[in-house]
Amino acid sequence: MQLNTAIQFIDYVISLLKDEKDDILLVFDFIGGEPLLEIDLINDICEYITLHLPDRLSNYRFGITTNGLLYNSFKVQQFINKYQSLLDINISIDGNKKKNDLNRIFPNGSGSYDLIIQNVKLWIDQYPNALVKMVISSDDLSYVFESACHLISLGIKRLDMNLVVEDVWKDGDDVILEQQLIALADYIVDNKLYNKCKFYIFEDGIGHKFSKEDALSPCRESFLTVDASGTLYTCLRFAPFSLKNKSSRSVGDLNNGINWNHLRPFYLLNNLTVYAEECLNCKIASGCRWCPGENYDTSELGSIFHKATAICKMHKARVRAKNYYENRVISNKEGRIWNL
Repeated sequence: MQLNTAIQFIDYVISLLKDEKDDILLVFDFIGGEPLLEIDLINDICEYITLHLPDRLSNYRFGITTNGLLYNSFKVQQFINKYQSLLDINISIDGNKKKNDLNRIFPNGSGSYDLIIQNVKLWIDQYPNALVKMVISSDDLSYVFESACHLISLGIKRLDMNLVVEDVWKDGDDVILEQQLIALADYIVDNKLYNKCKFYIFEDGIGHKFSKEDALSPCRESFLTVDASGTLYTCLRFAPFSLKNKSSRSVGDLNNGINWNHLRPFYLLNNLTVYAEECLNCKIASGCRWCPGENYDTSELGSIFHKATAICKMHKARVRAKNYYENRVISNKEGRIWNL
């Protein structure tokens, strides 16, 4: 991306805010590829924002999602020192060496864990409440428990374990996931980590019958994404490199602005408009993940309103493990002995 493209995008976003600018938090999020390869460009963009934005918007932050390989470099650390009060950084590490090196590899096939791990320790020192997003897919299910424990041992206090919504799951994967999460639940309770750490996989709001109060888009914030060419998307999941079956679905470009007719359907996206009757009647529907981009990519007609359901059995396994976890926490706090 050229700096002028980024500046044009920033100015365009501010022009859209109108009278709402004093009531919102605006987050400028950098994601790749690997964004830290372009730390000079990111620095220039943030410099433009901090010099030109405060008189138009008072509440803003920067976010970066990185693989962590360049985190300890001089330029990156210089950038962090400069903007740390405004900056949130997420390092993508999928767990222990076995799990991470299944997914995050170099072109020659070697894993990246050994090079990342020291940078992760530095990151935790600089961001003690950092959030780790562990992605879970079929091939690495058997390492979920070990990986969660490993991340906890590194000092991670907030762990978000995300099941991929794509159709990658095999028969029996739900059983493996449940076993892995129950083992994790026992570990958390036995070590009383529920008072020290946050585990989003066991969050309270999942596993209930759907209600109108749950009628939310899976992406609760409003997103606008720009690529290097100046094309606009609601989310990078609609960019060409994110899609397997469909062509990209943009909502405009920087030269012409947003095409509001293209954007209009996204205003209607919520559980009520997307869930099939089977989902609306499901007793544990709340918290079942879905993605508008995956809906679009897997729908025969290319509709964002056709819910992709590949995650269904995995959600049910998660809910069973979450119920086990909650019962164990309650029993432990009350001093009761837990027996299956």
